[in-house]
Amino acid sequence: MNKHLELAAMALAALASTALAVAPVHAQDSDNHVSAGVGVTGQGEMTWRASLAHDWDRSWWQSERGYLTGYWDTAYTYWEGSDASGAHSLSFSPVLVYQFNGDRVRPFVEFGIGVSLFSSTDVGERDMGSAFHFEDRLGAGVVLPSGSRLGVRAMHYSNAGIKNPNDGIESYALFYSRPL
Repeated sequence: MNKHLELAAMALAALASTALAVAPVHAQDSDNHVSAGVGVTGQGEMTWRASLAHDWDRSWWQSERGYLTGYWDTAYTYWEGSDASGAHSLSFSPVLVYQFNGDRVRPFVEFGIGVSLFSSTDVGERDMGSAFHFEDRLGAGVVLPSGSRLGVRAMHYSNAGIKNPNDGIESYALFYSRPL
């Protein structure tokens, strides 16, 4: 496993254990969250992501197990390159979240499809064909008592065949999010 990813995993675990130890049992969730993530592409190159999320403040299909909700996510990602230069991307996505009920930690799963603009059509070893891409995501994690979120995410970027070539690229990441 990449040393950077191992260090990031340890840092996220330390943050989560600290939040569990000092947070009240039912902290109030904020409408806005700031998030940081570190990941690796399918080709083994590092990604770093910073995002701002705004919760929808709505829920559907409430039951004793949980409920469906969502948020808007705006993000910047740096994609490490095989040489000294990397790529940058800006993305925007609506994200659906199924939030399970719980006493101290509340698990969740998320799914989203959004759009992204890349600074280059070459990202690492991939020829993306265009700067415009769709961003598909699937994630899971827990909401901690402090309202912070800790999780993992798989994201796929592709131009959906709008322009060839369309190699696409994936990022598998750990993330930590905290209320503003």
